Formats: sequence, structure tokens, C-alpha cells
Amino acid sequence: MTGWTEAKQFVDSARANLDAVDAQFVEGNDVFVARAPGRLDLMGGIADYSGSLVLQWPIQEATWVGVQLSDAQDIRVVSLGAAANGRTPSFSLPLAAFAGRPDQDVYSVVRAEIAKTPQSEWAAYVVGAFAVLARERGVHFDRGARILIASEVPEGKGVSSSAALEVATMQAVAGAYEIELSSRDIGLLCQIVENRLAGAPCGVMDQLTAVCGKENSLLAILCQPAEMLANFGLPDGLSVWGVDSGVRHSVSGRDYGTVRTAAYMGLAMITRSKQIDLGGYLARMSPSEFTQTYSSRLPEFVQGADFLADLGQIADPLSIVLPERSYPVQAATSHPIFEHFRVQTFFELLLEETTESRLRLLGELMYQSHNSYSACGLGSPATDLIVSMVRKAGYSRGLFGAKITGGGSGGTVAVLGRSDAEPVVREIAAQYAQQAGYTPYIFAGSSAGAETFGVRRVKV
Repeated sequence: MTGWTEAKQFVDSARANLDAVDAQFVEGNDVFVARAPGRLDLMGGIADYSGSLVLQWPIQEATWVGVQLSDAQDIRVVSLGAAANGRTPSFSLPLAAFAGRPDQDVYSVVRAEIAKTPQSEWAAYVVGAFAVLARERGVHFDRGARILIASEVPEGKGVSSSAALEVATMQAVAGAYEIELSSRDIGLLCQIVENRLAGAPCGVMDQLTAVCGKENSLLAILCQPAEMLANFGLPDGLSVWGVDSGVRHSVSGRDYGTVRTAAYMGLAMITRSKQIDLGGYLARMSPSEFTQTYSSRLPEFVQGADFLADLGQIADPLSIVLPERSYPVQAATSHPIFEHFRVQTFFELLLEETTESRLRLLGELMYQSHNSYSACGLGSPATDLIVSMVRKAGYSRGLFGAKITGGGSGGTVAVLGRSDAEPVVREIAAQYAQQAGYTPYIFAGSSAGAETFGVRRVKV
């Protein structure tokens, strides 16, 4: 099936399901269609904002976005899945909002407009593309648009449904308005959508994977800030799965933000003497240097008020130190330093001949990463249970390792094993369902990112 055929099926299916909403594509005009997948974070995770190497797996599930230009002076968005998730299914915004106002920037204006409509927060990921293109690239939109969204990427499971939506939207908008953007540009601009419009202080790995990931390949990204090193396949006979814990994950949640802030507090404490320059990235420090020289200088926890009195606000525009909050500085600082080393080792092992000892090492690195999440406060009993089940099944049953993915605090567990071990993964999911009272969704398979799919023009 070609990309064009898939795009046509998306448009036809979307139009057939529009009876209950207030927007239709106009007959005879082109619809510009883009597609972007979610991702499984195999290694790296929250260390991305500290400059770590990360290894990301694009999943089969994807988000589809269709954009049709309109002479109306507004952007109208319809999400076919919003109502099922208890949200307003449609949202509109006048083009004037993207021009900003003399006393406010365009981001403030658009956020204020979205806040006026209950249950329309999801629209920030879509109309945010227009705001970012206007602010960062000086694009003037003189024509409106009708936008349709259909997503297979489940929300709140830590597989980057938001990045898939942002990237598919940005690519479709760029195609419709003939805006030239490189794949890296799309990833970085979509990160701004998430940071500035949706209010989530995420790194860039999710967006870059949704753009540049290749089917059945891991994308290696050095997040300093966004250097894509390689797309490479797993060794023959290995596969990756995701097992959903049923505990909703949110990258904008307090736990993730607290740990991110604590890592930057640790960076400030380490570099305060000016004796070491890490260029803003904790991952540039080796574990041995950290352990020998700096670890003992960092307190386990720091009260926000004490840090502010000593060093002031941190050098992270997406985080604010709150005086009343206690921050896990020791764990949050050490995590990206050791995680970067773990990911580097994991990467090198995957490029070598697979032996039993190396496969066991891969699994051990994943288990260490999972435990480090928990030390930061980003674990959960549900994901711990799934990981323990994978560990118990073990190498003899074809499973090598497992870890919590993405921002942690619930969501999905990534599992690495032999390709013939999927029945064991499904057996673990059934055991988990019995114990937790929740039947997990299993992510299996892979698909290419938006760059490979491109933008397809479909006439309706």
C-alpha cells in the first residue's frame, strides 16, 4: 500500500465520521496529509534535557493530520478522537491571533484563547504550529485552514502521543502553506510547541523520533541539543515491545518537572566555582569524575528557598525553582551522568556480535536505568511490577531487560527480547491484568517517521 493510498483512506474515513462535528473539507480542493508515529524510549529518557545520548524506537501507531486551505480568516480544527476522551471535539481561532498584539507576544495570545474553551487544551498541540511558525520563522498566514486529526497513538501511556500530533501537524501545515523546513527544523519547532504552548518542559527526543525515525530501527540522538547520529536496526532475532501499565503518564506533571529542576540545580552547584565548564549539559561529565569529585558535595535534597538564597534561579528557561518545594538534587543530578554512560555502552553492545553475555549486559543496563528512575522519584508500583515480571521470566524465556519509558511516573515499560518471545510478553501482560485489574495494551511493531511519509496531496 503506498503512502498516497493510506492518505486517501484517512481522508475518506475522516469525512465519513464528520456527521457529529461542525467542519467539512470542501469538495474539489486538495487536502495535505502527514503522518507521524509515537515512540518507545528504549534508553535515555529523561536524560535528554541534560545532553544524554538516547535510543528511540518509532512504534506502529501513528497520528494522521489533514490540512485544507480556506478563504475564511480562521483555523478550524476537528479531532475525531477528542470526544471519546471527554474533550471538545472542535476548536477554532482567528488568524489575527497569530499576529500577536502590541502588549503581548503570539504565544501569550494563543494560550489565552485556548484557555477560554473548556476541555480544548489538546488544541495547543495543533494551533501551536501556527504560533511557532509566526513567532520563530516570521510566517504570515493570509489564508485560513480546516484541519482534521485522527490518532492511533494512545494518550497518557508515555509513548509521545503529543509529539506525534505536533509533528504531523507541523509537516502538513508546512506542505499546505509551502513553507520550507528541514526535518531537524520540524523537530525543534515542535519542541517549542510543546514547551511554550502546551506548557510541558520536555526535551527534543520525542519530536525528532516522530520526524526522523525509520521503521524497525533505533534512532540514536545526542541531545546537545539535537544531533542525530544514526538510524540502525536491532541485531537479527531481537525485538522491542511496550507494555502499558495503565497508570497515566504526563510529562507536564509535577514529578517530572521537579526532577528536571533538581538536575539543573545540581548543574548550578557543580559549575558554580567556574572550575569546570559542561556547556550546560550534565551528560558531559564522566561517572568517575562525578563520583570522585562532585557527588559528595551535593545534598540529597535541597529546599527551593535555600537554593534561591544561595544561587538564585537556574539556567533553564522552562523551569522555576519554587521556594516551598524540596528537590532531590543528588539523584536527579547523578541520573543523566550515569544514564549517558549506560546508553553509550548499550549502543556499542548493539553494534557488536550478539552473544549471551552481551545480551545479558543489555538487560542489566535497562534494569539499572529503571532503578535510577525510581531513585529520582519517577517510578511507580505498576511499572515496577511489570519489570519484575520480565526479570523473573528472564533470559531462559527470551527476555533480556525492561525499563520504564519517557518521563516515568507510570506509562509504558519497554521490553527487549528475542523476536520469538512475544508469547511470553503477552503471558506477562495477562499475569499483570490478573494482579492489577487492568489489561495492558501491548505495543508491537514499528513504522517510519514523518520524514519518510512526506506530505501527500489528496483531492476530495
